[in-house]
Amino acid sequence: QRQSLVRGPRNPHGQGRVALLQPVPLRLKGLRRREVDFEPQTLGDHIRKRRLVLKLGKKQAAARLGVTGATVGHWETGQTFPSVRGIAAVLRFLGYNPFPEPAGIPERLLAKRRATGWSIREAAAELGVDPTTWGEWEHGRAILFRAHRILVARLLDLSEVQVDQAMARCWARTHE
Repeated sequence: QRQSLVRGPRNPHGQGRVALLQPVPLRLKGLRRREVDFEPQTLGDHIRKRRLVLKLGKKQAAARLGVTGATVGHWETGQTFPSVRGIAAVLRFLGYNPFPEPAGIPERLLAKRRATGWSIREAAAELGVDPTTWGEWEHGRAILFRAHRILVARLLDLSEVQVDQAMARCWARTHE
């Protein structure tokens, strides 16, 4: 067999050339490593960081929180915020409270309600007061009756003197 100098040796199977394939863009599909070394700024960031540290998918985290995967996604992106019952589940999931330390009685009442998962109605029923009254207390109104101040002190693990002093300051602010 004669070989040409221009073409390489002949293929014994009769195929002298190789087909040219067009380039095709490739995208590797696989799990990307999620960065967990960030400082959470929002409740959604805290949820996302905890989920990534535990190496859970959204559906797995949702199963632990008692919600759907889409709900976890909405919380993480800030599209929605958990309900009071949801916040109680989130606090258990996180293992810590990401909210700022409550300073006054209103903030402490809200924090207690969040931690227990109570609605305003349930919290009010726990103390035997009207839901509107509880709502006013959370918004900074003074707790007028001594019996109510005693109940609030017990609920928040404060002394009666601390609650009385806080209410005296509240009364003075609103009546300047």
